[in-house]
Amino acid sequence: MFLRLRPALLAVTLGLALSGCASLVTQPDNSEINRLLSERNGPQIEWSTLSHPMPEQQAISQWLAAPMNADAAVRVAMLRSPSLQQEYARLGLARADVLEAVQISNPTLSLSRSYLDPGSGYNRVAGFTAPLADLLVLPVRARLAQKEFERAKLEIAGAVLKVAADVEAAWYGYVGAQQVADMRSAVAAGADAGADLAQRFYDAGNISELQLKQEQAAASEARILAARARAEAARSRLALNTLVGLTGDAAAWRTSDRLPMPVASEDDPEQLATLARESNLELLAARQHTDILLDALGVTRKLRWLGGSDIGYEHEREADGSRLRGPTLNLELPIFNQGQAKLARADARLAEARARLARAEIGVGNSVRLGAEQVRELGNVVKIHREALIPQRETIVARSQEQQNFMLIGVFELIQAKVQEYNAYESYLEAVRDYWLARVDLMRAVGRRLPSDSGIGEPTPSVRDILTPEASEAMPGMDHSQHLPPAEEPPEIEDTPEYDHRAHGGTP
Repeated sequence: MFLRLRPALLAVTLGLALSGCASLVTQPDNSEINRLLSERNGPQIEWSTLSHPMPEQQAISQWLAAPMNADAAVRVAMLRSPSLQQEYARLGLARADVLEAVQISNPTLSLSRSYLDPGSGYNRVAGFTAPLADLLVLPVRARLAQKEFERAKLEIAGAVLKVAADVEAAWYGYVGAQQVADMRSAVAAGADAGADLAQRFYDAGNISELQLKQEQAAASEARILAARARAEAARSRLALNTLVGLTGDAAAWRTSDRLPMPVASEDDPEQLATLARESNLELLAARQHTDILLDALGVTRKLRWLGGSDIGYEHEREADGSRLRGPTLNLELPIFNQGQAKLARADARLAEARARLARAEIGVGNSVRLGAEQVRELGNVVKIHREALIPQRETIVARSQEQQNFMLIGVFELIQAKVQEYNAYESYLEAVRDYWLARVDLMRAVGRRLPSDSGIGEPTPSVRDILTPEASEAMPGMDHSQHLPPAEEPPEIEDTPEYDHRAHGGTP
């Protein structure tokens, strides 16, 4: 009996064995993703924490209790970011595609019963067929599917790095916007004080109505700019909260009010370009995709003649009691359809992938060189502010103060010089912000953190440092002796403190 059933058992066993060898676990593994991230000095992720409360998530409240810096924002995003939850779903979909690719079509069981002339009995036929083509190409499909899954992991690891870069850039943008808002508020406070002083002079008959309206218009413009700066800071904070995944009470965090100083020595652009060719995950995924399509083209060439073919076993019992049994084979004859379309499609997809790869390689190389140049130039802009513009503006204020003391210029000229000094500080803070945003863009192009990140050191002065006489300690080499007295908080438009003109030699 066993020998009689051997052909059928062989077909069933072959199908089960091949499908069993190609089986994969249904849950995606994050160890490979973390390895890719670790090699690029990126953040580590734990996919399970995105859907289940974990001790790591409980630590978020502790992180938010301290002033948030860029690293803390990225750490929180790794646990709370909706974008990462979306990437986790993509990884699951990629795994599902692999599972689907390594499964063969289910076998078919056929039963029939044919009646002969009345009283002559009937014939019974039972058959079992399995898709021969699926059985033969299953190992190839499994290999291609596994390669595709590896490519998907490269893309998803790249997406994690992109989320981290987006959060870091949003933090730089918010801190920079808040610094600008604070400086604008300080300028608006000075302009309001100038307008109040002009009103007193006008009431005393010392200036004309034209001079009064000029000072009042300048104060109105300063208030408008301050309001816009505060609105931009609020928008930047909301954008950061959205990226990190915070809302409600959790969004009421405090942040550091300082950005880091530019690094002392920038990276060599050619070294960065070489590093990008080895590290950029988008580029590596494009190469993997090209390799997959090249492999698929070879498989298509070899198997294009194999169509819908089946192998099986059939058992027939005649009306007279005799039995017929044996294997069956159905072959599709490639007379009309010889797989020309499949071959042409595979060839075209490979050509398209190669073109995308070439464009990606050119784009990454050019982006790295352009990004390195922008970082270098913006670093020079920061240096010019620090070593030239700000000291020059401070000297102008000091000399204007001396001339006003000898009544060679009016108090309004002195106030204007002070406002221009504040504008120089604001421009300096914006230059620092733009420098770090450019570094984040360069990091995106390289595909990993920059080697020069190890040189990140002292922070820039805060707005409070700039507005106090002790700011010379925060910005060595600059004379801050002419600054306004320190305030408890950056001045607001609705509650403007009285401007002290005695520091400029004027009269209240």
